[in-house]
Amino acid sequence: MSLTAFWIPASLLAGIFQALRSSIQVGLRQSLTINGAGLIRYVYALPFAMAMATMWFLTTGTPLPRPDMAFWGYAALGGLAQIFGTQMLIAASHRRGFVFGTALSKLEALIAAIASAILLHERLPALAWLGIVVGVTGILMMALSLRDKASGPLTLALLSEPAARLGVGAATAFALTAVLVKAATVACGIADPLGAALYTLTVVLALQAVMQGSWIARREPATLIAVVGAWRKSSVVGFLSAVGSACWFTGFALAPVALVRLLGQIELVFTVVLSHLMLGERPLRAEVIGLFLIAGGSLLALLATTL
Repeated sequence: MSLTAFWIPASLLAGIFQALRSSIQVGLRQSLTINGAGLIRYVYALPFAMAMATMWFLTTGTPLPRPDMAFWGYAALGGLAQIFGTQMLIAASHRRGFVFGTALSKLEALIAAIASAILLHERLPALAWLGIVVGVTGILMMALSLRDKASGPLTLALLSEPAARLGVGAATAFALTAVLVKAATVACGIADPLGAALYTLTVVLALQAVMQGSWIARREPATLIAVVGAWRKSSVVGFLSAVGSACWFTGFALAPVALVRLLGQIELVFTVVLSHLMLGERPLRAEVIGLFLIAGGSLLALLATTL
């Protein structure tokens, strides 16, 4: 397999690791605040990211880069967007269930396609856009089956139901994160995509730990103690987050952002399985149909790169 094609397994693995991480992270919401459940993703992932980056630099003998201010700006803004996205995803999942929050957050592929076209000048083939439409249809079908029936039609629910607004907000934040991370990997000054991904990931996690950690230290000091006390499960979240993010960042470095996120929608399949096995959330018929559409959208993303 060529290095360029490596974005495909990287995106699939990222989806698996993210589904596992999110299921554990949402469970920690029972003992931590939303901010605390978000902070563990960065604090406990940072040592693993540093270890992976160090191994890469030592193995390849590549000197540390000296990125300009553009890199630091992209990394900081991307990290901040991911913080807000994670908070909204955890809140949406806590209100309406793990699958509901994750499903709406996957509208990210559509938003990322538009944002990357405007900001990064990335162009997608028509088949990829068809895959996005098919995938979004599946996502909305899942959301339709899980929404609060009292909220009325789906379009109204997206405006009136707090959990739905949080899910769409998370999708927007994650799309911006993906675009900014892609810009950071290009600006870091490392030619090798894997090295650029690992270096950028380490910097972003460090910035996130400082940004959210300092905010919590001032507003919720007791949460810091709780985060330290939850180190067993948090370490697992950190490992899964570091490896999953390394896969995402590598995918962004190798392929258009929207294609990576479109293929990554396959995460929803793992999410439904995990919800059934671990959280006791049984899939509905509309969810299953939606999953087939999402899988079809991911398949179209693959075909768009080969035809």
